[in-house]
Amino acid sequence: MLAAMEFFALNFVEVSRIGLGTWAIGGSEWGEVSEADAIAACLAIFDHGINLIDTAPIYGYGRAEELIGKAMRQHGHRERFFVATKAGLEWNERGVFANSDPARLRREFEDSLQRLNTDYVDLYQIHWPDTTIPIERAAETLLALYEEGRIRTIGVSNFSVVQMEAFRRVAPLHSNQPPYNLFERAIDDEVLPYCREHSIAVLTYSSLCRSLLAGRLTLETKFSEDDIRRVDPKFQPPRFAQYLQAVSRLDAFARERYGKTVLELAVRWVLDRPGVSAALWGAKRPSQLDAVDGIWGWKLDEAAMVEIDAIVRESVTDPVGPEYLTPEVRV
Repeated sequence: MLAAMEFFALNFVEVSRIGLGTWAIGGSEWGEVSEADAIAACLAIFDHGINLIDTAPIYGYGRAEELIGKAMRQHGHRERFFVATKAGLEWNERGVFANSDPARLRREFEDSLQRLNTDYVDLYQIHWPDTTIPIERAAETLLALYEEGRIRTIGVSNFSVVQMEAFRRVAPLHSNQPPYNLFERAIDDEVLPYCREHSIAVLTYSSLCRSLLAGRLTLETKFSEDDIRRVDPKFQPPRFAQYLQAVSRLDAFARERYGKTVLELAVRWVLDRPGVSAALWGAKRPSQLDAVDGIWGWKLDEAAMVEIDAIVRESVTDPVGPEYLTPEVRV
């Protein structure tokens, strides 16, 4: 299996093409997760050829970063982990807001270092663009951290081409992290081509579309009160039935053509799209990483891509994107 694993270079560092996404282990939007399970999941990545862990302060309001820090201490070799975290979101009783004020970014960085129990971050990303101040101000802050050697690479998340161009006028930009999956493809038009042209790595999140493409959900599936999918329009009727029909047909296609599951097909699809560097894979416990092994060693050809597109287009007649995730604009 080791020979089949895939990596990409991010500023001369070898990074796995699948990364552990830790939104779920924060425990605030995806149901409860035990500390033992979360730490075990962070340590299990190496069993599947993964060294990339992506997190953010907003995930469990600091808990995900703390759990990663505990996992790295338990492992004992910080250098084996490629840790990507973020800044630029604040939260209070009124909601979640994009905030890239330079002083706040500096404070967030120090807080993340403390929670992660480390003195550097491998990839530091602006989580969402703050439209209330010039993009260049956030770029200046990350450039300073980069020149100080406290962050190894600079990234953004959810940035448009215009916003990336503004950022790059001030600082090098090594990556962008957008949502991307079989059902959500907005970056195909501009973001992916731009990143390819300018050698900007693309790390996609929601590769399984909030578990829709994992193949386990049914119309009878119930989500807990603290589960973010209760407010996701994809999981509401009548759209939910349309998406589930697409998943069923995609699963049949994957099994017949490749002997694979819809989950394996969905992640392989992301990795085989031109310009995609890595796909993030959410897991609450080690067993949820087992299916990673089925991603390596095969690829989708152009004919398969065409058939997959037809299945999605015919099944989902009322598509909707991930716009509901966008934070509010602070006053």
